[in-house]
Amino acid sequence: MVIVVLELVGLAVFSASGALAAVRARLDLFGVVVLGLTTALGGGIIRDVLLGITPPTTLRAWPYLAVPIATALGVFAFHPQVARLRKAVLLLDAVGLGLFTVSGTATALAAGVPAYTACLIGMTSGIGGGAMRDLLLREIPLVLRREIYAVAALAGAVVVVAGARLGLPSVLVTAVGATLVVVIRLVALWRRWNAPVAPGLT
Repeated sequence: MVIVVLELVGLAVFSASGALAAVRARLDLFGVVVLGLTTALGGGIIRDVLLGITPPTTLRAWPYLAVPIATALGVFAFHPQVARLRKAVLLLDAVGLGLFTVSGTATALAAGVPAYTACLIGMTSGIGGGAMRDLLLREIPLVLRREIYAVAALAGAVVVVAGARLGLPSVLVTAVGATLVVVIRLVALWRRWNAPVAPGLT
């Protein structure tokens, strides 16, 4: 139940992020909804494909489609107000990254995969939708740029796996893991932390 709630909240958050990016790119209503859905569902679909879960969980229950569609429509209708909340959008994106990372990691552990696989799948769950969003907008995916993004997701996934191996309560572990992701992401934005690039480049 905890995983389902986390995923639905994450779907709304990521859909808002994708829909706002689509509005800024001047896509029409259909494009805004498609990009919102892609951003929201992409990571979960990649996770399920990697775990051999078919059809993907997000395509088997109507709330997984209804929540991101409703969110995208809301952003389309009220995008001027949403656009003014830049800091709030960045916060929501960080929260979505944390929620999807921990839920993806927990799902992978439940499927019985090795610890390192669960970490990688959890990270992919968090960053997959955003990467697909950027590719559809013909941008270099955020996770491949210098900003600390995928590293934050991987750190949260490691916490979830470690907590599960230690037998700690799942609610506590997921909360700590998601919080760690959000904190790392926000501090990186605040302090302008970047991953290193090849020397000699400007």
